[in-house]
Amino acid sequence: MRIGELARRSGCEVETIRYYEREGLLPQPARSEGNYRQYSERDAERLLFIRHCRSLGMSLDDVRLLQRFQSQPDLACDEVNALLDRQLLQVREQIASLQQLQRQLQELRSTCDAHLSARDCGILRNLQSAAGGSDCACHAEGQGAGGQA
Repeated sequence: MRIGELARRSGCEVETIRYYEREGLLPQPARSEGNYRQYSERDAERLLFIRHCRSLGMSLDDVRLLQRFQSQPDLACDEVNALLDRQLLQVREQIASLQQLQRQLQELRSTCDAHLSARDCGILRNLQSAAGGSDCACHAEGQGAGGQA
């Protein structure tokens, strides 16, 4: 199959497929007499594996490691487990960060009554105050203006 068909079947952009080839995640495909890339079913499966890993937030290096284990099935999978443990930790940290952001946004939102004019808007006042270097409602927990969780 040509690259366009592979892209349609996998839901992957053509440029992304070429990028994965340059990065060594996909092997360089065979070429037709007209110099078109020719992909096999195995290439399609490999691309779908890559896309699935990426959808789970794995880096290209993580995908390379997993491909190495696929190509050497007799290896112990301790590194695979460690990779997933790291990924889980990263997700937990992202969730905590997003929860903090949610609390900050809720605090900021609570500073304004929707029936006020923009001139009296607590949200705008807090954002402007933070831009000027002062504390704002969303960072009042001792983090200072513009601080991050």
